[in-house]
Amino acid sequence: MKKPTTLSARFCETVRQPGRYGDGRGGHGLILNVHKATNGRITRSWIQRITINGLITHLGLGAFPFVGLAEARKMALENMMIVKSGRNPRAGIPTFAEAAEIVIGIYAASWRDQRTEKQWRSSLRTYVMPKLAQKKINKITTHDVMSVLLPHWQTKRETMNRVRNRISAVAKWAIAEGHRTDDPAGPALTAALPKNSTPRKRHAALHFSEVAAAIEKVRGYEGYLILPYLFEFLVLTAARSGEVRGATWDEIDLDNAVWTVPAERMKSGREHRVPLCKRALAVLIGVSLYVGKSGLVFPSPTGKVLTASRFSDLLRKIEVGAVAHGFRSSFRQWAAERTNHPREVCELALAHVNDNATEAAYQRSDLFDRRRKLMDQWETYLAGEKATLKAIAA
Repeated sequence: MKKPTTLSARFCETVRQPGRYGDGRGGHGLILNVHKATNGRITRSWIQRITINGLITHLGLGAFPFVGLAEARKMALENMMIVKSGRNPRAGIPTFAEAAEIVIGIYAASWRDQRTEKQWRSSLRTYVMPKLAQKKINKITTHDVMSVLLPHWQTKRETMNRVRNRISAVAKWAIAEGHRTDDPAGPALTAALPKNSTPRKRHAALHFSEVAAAIEKVRGYEGYLILPYLFEFLVLTAARSGEVRGATWDEIDLDNAVWTVPAERMKSGREHRVPLCKRALAVLIGVSLYVGKSGLVFPSPTGKVLTASRFSDLLRKIEVGAVAHGFRSSFRQWAAERTNHPREVCELALAHVNDNATEAAYQRSDLFDRRRKLMDQWETYLAGEKATLKAIAA
């Protein structure tokens, strides 16, 4: 493709030949840098070649198309005016710590779980800030990121992947702001890091034949009386711990036996209707005798949402041998091995979103009636196991 005398929007959108393309005379040193990544993908970013304090310097102005041609030209002109006034356009580039604070502020509004911000800050403070906090965001290299991840890569794979993603999010913000042109935690880092063979840890779970015994065990708990109700409701609905702990009475329709979890409380970001079996309704009636039918269904002693740790402590103290999330696995195993319900019904019961875009486009129904039959069967199975347990005990 022949390069025009000055850059055009069309040229910037279509050029695929790697190289540096200047904006011609009057472009204030503006250059479109076209780069072919190791995965074959073509990336385009803006660079300005400018002299600062007698030294030729290359300033990153952001990635195309996040920064368009008109905006890049405007930024180049502004930088030139700053230099002519005797100032340094790089003086305003933030450190990693400053950039991370801005990114957290931007993301915070969209985080449904209040713990997310705490987790971001904790992981960055522990692993990243000791090395990168005071380094300018445009000076951080892939080597710098690798020095953060590599010491823990083999032993803390999941944590390091989260840290990497968070560094990448900060870098992408910096690209959009024109502070740098690449992501130091991007694809190049994948090739540099060793392959990790550490097996992924699964949530501790019981075989489905042991779940009824776990319910009986929790019923004998002599601590905070709301916890056994919460536990049984969680098992009967196969819901996530956070969804159950945050459940409110205005989400519950006792007459129609439906619990509607709003989108903002769902991991998928979509409203989820949960069919309630007879035993689940009985649990709700039982707990309402203690807490009433307003506010939280399973409140803490202070009236707030029970913490995940409070619930985890219960299971650990009575030695159930599983975590709350593990009972979803128990349910899914039972549904696969002991029922003939289609896979999509079982997955929707767990509020799993179909990751096949084509199937999802055609499957608009939440298969609610079929899921009700499945959950009723789950109740029947657990009741049968409890009866067997009592017979053995007798």
